[in-house]
Parts: sequence; structure tokens; C-alpha cells
Amino acid sequence: MADLVRTWGARLLQNRLFVRAPIPMFRAGLGFLFTRRLLMLEHVGRSSGAARFVVLEVVSEESPTSLVVGSGFGPTAQWFRNLQAQPRCHVSIGTTRCRPALARVLDEGERMRVLTAYRVEHPTAWEKLSAVITEATGETEPDIPLVRLDLAATDAPQARFGPGEV
Repeated sequence: MADLVRTWGARLLQNRLFVRAPIPMFRAGLGFLFTRRLLMLEHVGRSSGAARFVVLEVVSEESPTSLVVGSGFGPTAQWFRNLQAQPRCHVSIGTTRCRPALARVLDEGERMRVLTAYRVEHPTAWEKLSAVITEATGETEPDIPLVRLDLAATDAPQARFGPGEV
């Protein structure tokens, strides 16, 4: 059964249609259906300057205004590379929509602390998720960089950045 979960999980994570399916729900204001376990991140394409969207699991909610997400596909994931080029972004989570945020890649010490806490708090999820990431990436010890998203102090929706605005 574990092999089936790992194999199908990896296939689904590599399926663009599947991983993008929650985006219209978030954009329609239905993000609360995912509780605060998933968020939608709006970021700027580093080459195009166009708005890009990705739905990610919240690895840690350090406070209501500080969330940590991980890049299961490592440092080459497009959303991760885009945030490195332009850390200003917007987050939709729960009932909060399009909240401005600033992204910062965690250093190695912070990353290990957060991943260790995740493993302890969610052992079954970690076991399945790490197996799926290993299967999908082909790496026995996948690099999972973490990003802290510091949300702006206001809950009021903010104007999104347009193409070329960084």
C-alpha cells in the first residue's frame, strides 16, 4: 500500500492539471475549504514579470502573520526561484485573500529546526510526503528549502502588482 501511495502521489505531484486545480478555488474566495493547511502564493515571474500562482502546504504557522512553506522539488522549483528574485508576494490562506507578504529563504539552522518540528508533529504525513518527494525527484535525500512568508499587518485586500511591477 505504501508503494502505491508513493507512486501515485509522485505522479499526481508531477501532473500540472492536478497541482493547479486548487488555484481557481482560492481565487473564487474558497480558500477556507483547505483550512490553514494550504495557501495560495501569488508571485512575480522573474523573467516575464507576470503574476504567477502556486498552492503550497504550510509547513509551520509560526504566528498568524508568519508562515513557512517548503519546496518539495528543491531549489529549482519555479516559484522558489521567482521568490529569490523578487521576495514581494501575496498570500491567500483560510478566509484571508491576497495579503501582501515578504518571502525569506530560511538558513540551514532554521530549516532543520522547522523540518524536525514538522517530523515530530506530523510523523505519518512526513513519512508519506518524504516518500512521495523522493519518488518524484529521484533523489534519496531531497533538498527541501523552506521559505518564511511574513504577512503585512493589515487584513484588508491590497492591490496586486501588475506585470513588470516589482
